Amino acid sequence: MSRIGKIPVKIPGGVKVTFQNEEMSVEGPKGKLKQKFHPIIAFEDKGTEIVVSRKNEEKQSKAFHGLYRNLLNNMIIGVTTGFNKTLIINGVGYKAEVQGKLLSMSLGYSNDIFVAIPEGLTVAVDQGGKLTISGVEKQRVGEFAAQIRKLRGPEPYKGKGIRYEDEIIRRKVGKSGVK
Repeated sequence: MSRIGKIPVKIPGGVKVTFQNEEMSVEGPKGKLKQKFHPIIAFEDKGTEIVVSRKNEEKQSKAFHGLYRNLLNNMIIGVTTGFNKTLIINGVGYKAEVQGKLLSMSLGYSNDIFVAIPEGLTVAVDQGGKLTISGVEKQRVGEFAAQIRKLRGPEPYKGKGIRYEDEIIRRKVGKSGVK
């Protein structure tokens, strides 16, 4: 039995979960999400929780068991509380601001960088150089945060660049002048 797959998924109040035509859909206060699933996985609704099971003991079905349990759990968390990723912009003159559906960033290049904010995501920038990306889908929030970080990754000598809030950058010692 999959260690993750055997844990039942709790359904909070105000969330509606349905399974039809090999597609699970979760509807809650923050929105609605859909995800296709493999027919080898079965979902059993027990009122306040859902138990995920598989039809055989093959290696692939064991992998799907834990995967679809976690996908369902992330969908439920997304429609109830949502997901956030916080990025920190560090460097002299580095800044970001939201202009409608665009994120404008000055990252030390000769031109400013403009990034379109995907539908369903919200971006908030505060004066301390913090960029908060929030949304309902965990995968989309993480992917957009990774794309922003990639524009100017953190460098180890001065610590300049864009990094995740919980990321630790190991600093390197620069050259020492030998006489």
